[in-house]
Amino acid sequence: MSGSPETRSHLGQSRQEATTRLFSSFQRTETEKLMTKDALSIVDKAIQAVSPVSAVKNHLRFDPYNCVLRAGASDSSNTKSYNLQDFDDILIIAFGKASSAMATTVIKQLTEQKMSNGNIPSIQGIVVVKDEHCTSEEQTFLESHNTVLYEASHPVPDKRGALAAKEIMARVSTMASPRSLVICCISGGGSALFCLPQDRLSLDDLKKTSSVLLASGLSIQEINVIRKRLEDGKGGRLAAAAYPSTVLSLVLSDVLGDPLDLIASGPTVPDTSSFIDAWQLIEKNGLQTKLPSSVVQMIKDGLDGSLPDSPSEDHPIFQEGKCKTVVVANNELAVEAAAAEAKRRGYGTVVLGSRIEGEAKHAATFYSAMAQHLALQREDKHVPFPIAKLPTALIAGGETTVSIGPDADGKGGRNQELGLAAALKFKELGLRNVVLASVGTDGTDGPTDAAGAVVDGATVARLTGSVEDALRRHDAYTYLNQVEEDGHTPLIITGPTGTNVADVCVVLIR
Repeated sequence: MSGSPETRSHLGQSRQEATTRLFSSFQRTETEKLMTKDALSIVDKAIQAVSPVSAVKNHLRFDPYNCVLRAGASDSSNTKSYNLQDFDDILIIAFGKASSAMATTVIKQLTEQKMSNGNIPSIQGIVVVKDEHCTSEEQTFLESHNTVLYEASHPVPDKRGALAAKEIMARVSTMASPRSLVICCISGGGSALFCLPQDRLSLDDLKKTSSVLLASGLSIQEINVIRKRLEDGKGGRLAAAAYPSTVLSLVLSDVLGDPLDLIASGPTVPDTSSFIDAWQLIEKNGLQTKLPSSVVQMIKDGLDGSLPDSPSEDHPIFQEGKCKTVVVANNELAVEAAAAEAKRRGYGTVVLGSRIEGEAKHAATFYSAMAQHLALQREDKHVPFPIAKLPTALIAGGETTVSIGPDADGKGGRNQELGLAAALKFKELGLRNVVLASVGTDGTDGPTDAAGAVVDGATVARLTGSVEDALRRHDAYTYLNQVEEDGHTPLIITGPTGTNVADVCVVLIR
C-alpha cells in the first residue's frame, strides 16, 4: 500500500473504528439465530441420510415368496441375488462404528418375513463395535439372535479387538462351506476394531508400527501397503479364509472416493500390492531402523517367499465370483441430503464436492473467502463472477486434518478447529449474517464428546479467552465449550450417531 506513514495510520484507524462499531453489538442477530437453526437442521439431515439402518434397508431386500435376498441399490442394475435355499448357514460378521446397527438391520431384514417354502438358514454372528457405540436395544436383539457382541478400543486397537478378530477368523474358517453365506458389515473404524497381528508379531508391534508410519509422511494408501502384510484378516484375507463360502460385504464408507481396498484395509477385496511394494516404501523412507525389528524381518522374509502374501484377484473366491461388495452409504450421499435440505429451506445451494481435504484452518480460510465474495452482493448487485444468489448455502464433504506441533497441548478435533478458525476469519473480514457448521458424521470429533461446531461472525467476540492461543495449541474444544448469554454454545453435541462417512460442512450466507 502506498502513501505516507500518516496516511497508512489514518486508514488503519478508520478500519479499526469501523470494526469496533460493527462489533460493539456482538450478540447474535435474529437472522443469525435462524441461520444457526437452519445449519444444524441441514447437518442433521445429512447424518440421517447415512444412517446404517436406512443404508442397509436401501441396499438389502428379502423376497420371502421367492426365497431371494437381493443386494444393491433398488434403482441400480448392479445388483446380485442370493437364493437362500442354496444355503444352510448365514454368518453375520460386523466391525466398525456402525457395526451393531448394520448387523441388527441385516438380521431384521432376514427374519421379519417368513419364507414361503421352508425355513430361513441358521443365523449366527460376531459384532465388534467401538465402546459405547451400541445401544442396549441393539445388544439385546443381537444376543437373542445368536450373535456375540464385542466392544473394543478405537482409534488405538486393544487386546479386546484382537481377541474378537481372532474369533472372527476362526469362525469364518470353521464354517467355510459352499452352503454357507457370510454377510460382512464394514464401517469406519474397522481397521482398529478388526485388528489381528500375524502370529510372529504382537499387538505392541502393530501399535508402534502405526505410530512410525503415521509420522513418516506416507499417504494412507502407502501405509496400508505395509499394514496389510502384518495383519491376519486384512488385504483380502478375511474373504480367503471364508472360501468356499459365498461372501457379501455391505460397506459404509468413511474414505473419500470409496476405494474398497482402503476401507478397513480391504478385508474382503483382493490386494493389488505385495511384499516388494512394502519393502520399497520402507527403504525409500528410511524406516528400517524406526520400525520394530520383528516387522522389518517379517517383510524381508516375505520378499524371499518364506511367507505367503495377501490374496490377489487370482484367489479362487474372487475368480469364481463368490465375493460381492456393495457400498451402502458414503460422504457423497450425506452431502446430497444436506444440499436437498438447504434448498428446501430456501437457500440457493452450491455443492463444493465431497472430497475436501487438507489442513482444517486452510479449509476455513477458503470457506471464509467464498462467504465474503457472496456477501458483497448485498451492497453491489454487479459483483464479478457471482457464485449464486443470496441467500446461499455452500455444502461440502470430506475430511480435513490437523497437524500437531510441539505446542499442541489442547483438546479438540478437525471440525472444531475448522469452525474456530472460520469464526476468527469471519470477524477479521467483518462478516455478519454468515454461519458455518462443520461436523463429523459419527458424532465424535477427535477425542471429544462434540461432533463439531457452529459459528458466526461474532462468535469470538462473545467468548472469552485468546482465540489465537486456542488455535496455536489446538485447543478448540476448551475455547468453544462456553455458554453464551442466550444459552447457546458453539459446540455441536449429537452423541454417537451410529454411522461414519467422514465430515460435512455447511456455510450459510444471507
